Amino acid sequence: MVDDSQSRRSFLSSLGTLSAAGFVSRDLLASSAHLTTSSGAARVAPGLALGPDDFAFAPGLIYLQTGSLGPTPRPVMERTIAAWKELELNPVLYGYGEHEHAMDDVRAKAASFLGCKTEELVLTRSTTEGINWVAQGLTLNAGDRVLRTDQEHPGGRVAWDYAVRRYGVVLDIVPIPPGQNDAQTIIDAFASRITPRTRVLSFSHLLSSTGLRMPVAELSALARSRGCLAVVDGAQAAGGIAVNVKALGCHAYATSGHKWLLAPPGTGLLYLSEELGKTIDPISLQGGRAAYSESSGVTNIPSVLGLGAAIDYISTIGVSRVESFNLALRNRLYAALASVPKLKVVSAPPGPLASPLLTYRLPDSIESAEFRKRIHDRHNIELKVVPKEWFNGNRVSTHLFNTEQHVDALVAALKVELA
Repeated sequence: MVDDSQSRRSFLSSLGTLSAAGFVSRDLLASSAHLTTSSGAARVAPGLALGPDDFAFAPGLIYLQTGSLGPTPRPVMERTIAAWKELELNPVLYGYGEHEHAMDDVRAKAASFLGCKTEELVLTRSTTEGINWVAQGLTLNAGDRVLRTDQEHPGGRVAWDYAVRRYGVVLDIVPIPPGQNDAQTIIDAFASRITPRTRVLSFSHLLSSTGLRMPVAELSALARSRGCLAVVDGAQAAGGIAVNVKALGCHAYATSGHKWLLAPPGTGLLYLSEELGKTIDPISLQGGRAAYSESSGVTNIPSVLGLGAAIDYISTIGVSRVESFNLALRNRLYAALASVPKLKVVSAPPGPLASPLLTYRLPDSIESAEFRKRIHDRHNIELKVVPKEWFNGNRVSTHLFNTEQHVDALVAALKVELA
C-alpha cells in the first residue's frame, strides 16, 4: 500500500509532466506542491484526499452524496480551468491540435482504467448518454424483448422505454425487492424470464436504490449463453470500486465521470466490446470512436481533460485502496445503524454484495424528503432521498474525502431526529 506522502509526490509528479507539456499552469503546480508537501503545522487531508484543501465544501458540510454528484478535487478543477484558459489563447490551434490529441490520451487512460482497449472506449457526457447510444445503435424490431430490473435508475431505463414506444420492443422486468440480497436468486430470476425474443439484459453494476453489488459476471455469462447482449449501467461503480470490464464479461458498460471518478460534470465513458463489431452502431459513432469526429462534433474539451486529471487523482491513491476505504466507512455505518431506532437498513450486510452505497427505510409516518431536509438544516449533512417508487428512505454514499467522524456525526444526528 502506498502511503499518503508517496501518493502526493506521485500526483505532483504527474502534474509536473502535464505542466511541461503545457497542459497545467505553473501556478497550479506551485500551489499543489505547497498544499501537499508542507509539514509541521500543516493541516491533515481528510480521508484519502491528497491535500487538505482539495475539496471546497461549504463550511462544516458533511457530504454523503457522491452517488448523485461527486465533488471535483481542487487540482482537477484547476486543471480543467487551466485547459480552458489555454484553449482561449488560440481556439483553433489548441482545439484541433494539442487539446484534441490530449483528449485521445484521456480516452486511452480511461480505457486502461476500465481494463479494455482504447478502441473499445468512447467518451460521452454521462451514463445515460452511453446507454442511449447503445439502444439507438441496435437494430430492434417489434416483438424483440429487453430484460431489466425494477431497480434501474431512470437514466438507465429511458433508452429502453424509448425503444418500446419507437419500435414496439417489449420490456420484461425482474423485481428485486429492497432487502433481497441473494445473488443466486437474482440470477435465477433473470434466467426464468429470458425468452427466444430477448435481445438484451440491461442491469446496474451497483443498484442505485440499495447499493447492492449485482452479480455482473454471472449475468453476463447468462446473457451470452442465451444469445443476448449484456448492457451494464456502471454509474455507481467506476472510481468508487475497482472495475474491469473484461473480467465482468459484459458487452457494453456505461459510466459517469462526475460521480465516483470526481471529474467535472458532463463527462462519461462507454465501453463497447470489440466483438460487437457494428452490432451497436449509433449516429454519434459513424465517424469513429475518437474524442473528436465528424459525427461526434466538438465536445467539452476542458472537461474531458479534467476527466483525465480525475483519473490520475484516483489512480494515484489506488482504486483498490479507495474501494477498501469506502467499504470500511460503509461497514462502520452499517454496524452503527443497528442502534438507531425506527429505521431499517435494506442494503446488503458486509461482504461480497456490499458497496459504498447504503440505504435505510424510514417508517411511513416519516416523509423521507422532509427528513433529509431536517438532517441537512439541523446537522449540515447532505443525504439522498430514495425515490418513492422504490421505498421511503434515504441513501448514504461515502467516498475518499469522508472520515469516520463524518459517519459518527450522521449516526448521532439520526438518533436525535428519530428519538
